[in-house]
Parts: sequence; structure tokens; C-alpha cells
Amino acid sequence: MPHDVLPPDPFADDPNDPAREIAALDEPVAEPITPEERSELLADLSDLAVYQALLQPRGIRGIVVDCGECDQPHYHDWHLLRASLEQLLNDGRMRPHEPAYDPNPADYVTWDYCRGFADGITTTENAY
Repeated sequence: MPHDVLPPDPFADDPNDPAREIAALDEPVAEPITPEERSELLADLSDLAVYQALLQPRGIRGIVVDCGECDQPHYHDWHLLRASLEQLLNDGRMRPHEPAYDPNPADYVTWDYCRGFADGITTTENAY
């Protein structure tokens, strides 16, 4: 139903809205990230920028990650993965997101592949 058809929320902008307490119960409390985790996330974001710069022009759309919870591969486009890592860095957690729709597995590579590709490019460029 369109929002403009619904009656106005009687508690809109009310700081004493009783639904706020209910909504707060649904949100898990995130543990603050440690300085080491923060450093690792910043390194991952930096690496991601390099991997995208090297691989996107070659037709790679993003990174595939094997999920330990569901034993399924998760396909992350570059921008989605960056947004998720930034959210983890800022909020201490990642919110669920929609999976890639009908991804072509050939368009995605692993972190290890990215790392090896970047190392190979660096080694090749430094050899000349």
C-alpha cells in the first residue's frame, strides 16, 4: 500500500514514541571493534581499492566469499563490499543485504586470487 494512502503516524517525531522501545529490542548490540580489527578493516578497504582498480577493467565484478554459516558462496560487487566494510568499520556490524541476483560466478574472484593478481602485477612492474 502506498505511504500517501496511509493515515499519518500519530507518534511521528515524538521522542516518547512507545514503539522505539520495541524497535530497540530487535537491534543486536554490536561489540566495539578493537584497534587491531580497525587496522585490519582499513587495510582491507585499501586492498579492495587496488583490486578493483586492477580487476574491474578486466571484467571482474567483485569478490566471492564462501559463507561459513550457510556453506554457500556470496557474491559481492565492488561497491557493495566496500559499503559493507565501511559499515562494519563505523557501526561495528554489517546489516543484512540482498544477495547478487543471478550472479555469473566467472565474474567474481576470491580475496586470495586478488592478492595473487596484485602481487603478480607488482612483481612484473618492478622487474622492468
